[in-house]
Amino acid sequence: MFDSIGWGEILVLLLAGLFILGPERLPGAAAWLGRSIRKVREFATGARDQLRNEMGPEFDELRKPLENLRELRNFDPKRMVTQHLFNDEPANGTKPNGYTPPPAAPTTQPPLSPGEKPPFDPDAT
Repeated sequence: MFDSIGWGEILVLLLAGLFILGPERLPGAAAWLGRSIRKVREFATGARDQLRNEMGPEFDELRKPLENLRELRNFDPKRMVTQHLFNDEPANGTKPNGYTPPPAAPTTQPPLSPGEKPPFDPDAT
């Protein structure tokens, strides 16, 4: 809920509350805010539990599309393409279209150090 608020913003809000309410009323206001948030959470939890009890197994079916929408909200095209290309393989190691990649050829050259360019190979075209 408060993912976009950083520590700097929280500090500014606390300082503004200190100046607006004063040091005498600030602890009481913080306690009132905590109680109010707790009540709202209890009401939401009670409503969700009551809805789950009344709907039974249909409640889970109702939540599936909402969870899919939540996943779409966190959509990252780069992650999705990477997942589709590399992580969407069956357990037997074959690709979905039946293609099995050949085993990798052993390398005889040592790995390159940072900033080093690979040697020119005229046969590799």
